Amino acid sequence: MDASMWVAKTGLTAQSTRMSVIANNLANVGTTAFKKDRAQFEDLLYQRIVQAGSQADINSQTPTGLMLGTGTRVLATEKIHRQGNMISTENSLDIAIAGDGFFAIQNTDGTQSYTRDGAFKLSDQGALVTASGQPLIPAITIPQDAQSITIGRDGTISVELSGGGGSVQVGQIQLNRFVNNAGLMPTGRNLYSQTNSSGQPIVSVPGEQGTGILMQGSLEASNVNVVEEMVNMIETQRAYEINSKAIAAADGMLRFLNNNL
Repeated sequence: MDASMWVAKTGLTAQSTRMSVIANNLANVGTTAFKKDRAQFEDLLYQRIVQAGSQADINSQTPTGLMLGTGTRVLATEKIHRQGNMISTENSLDIAIAGDGFFAIQNTDGTQSYTRDGAFKLSDQGALVTASGQPLIPAITIPQDAQSITIGRDGTISVELSGGGGSVQVGQIQLNRFVNNAGLMPTGRNLYSQTNSSGQPIVSVPGEQGTGILMQGSLEASNVNVVEEMVNMIETQRAYEINSKAIAAADGMLRFLNNNL
């Protein structure tokens, strides 16, 4: 296969992958606390035909050399953990994080996951759980005779009991920070898993040790910018088209040689 066709083929593959990333971003524009992905590219190895600085003749050296690139590939996809807009819901169990931090969630297999989706619900036992039924860590149970729930910016949860029982503090929400948020592994359902790249979670009270504060009655929106993604999509489409034209041009050149030599 002609080298130029192979190089253009790597461009088609890379741009196709980038389009998948953009499509996923647009699909999740309405997902609570979704963080957009960004595809990162790198060039492939070079064919070193003439080394820069080698002897051109007895008195001179080559100033640049001759290096032929072999294409590109997608090196990684990175989550951009930029703060999303706050949406007021007036639901006392909706909690948004303003700043850095994640809620810890208990999985069914006993492991922990992390999320910024604060759309919590009450289980049949009064425990705070996600929409999928996974309990918050540390576990918090709301009494059945609670008339109202108040969540402070520092995560303290107080309830007003019926029958003149007064206000009682029933729990404390904690947040988890990571040295490298981009190193967390997205697992679906608005959850992330810890990896070696993310580091160990740093658990603290909201508002301390660099964690954000909590906002009751609000949810964090997706940080996907639709206009930006549309521009990226057009750019990707044009890059894909020009790479396909490069393959067609190389094929035409080979066909010319085959017919005329």
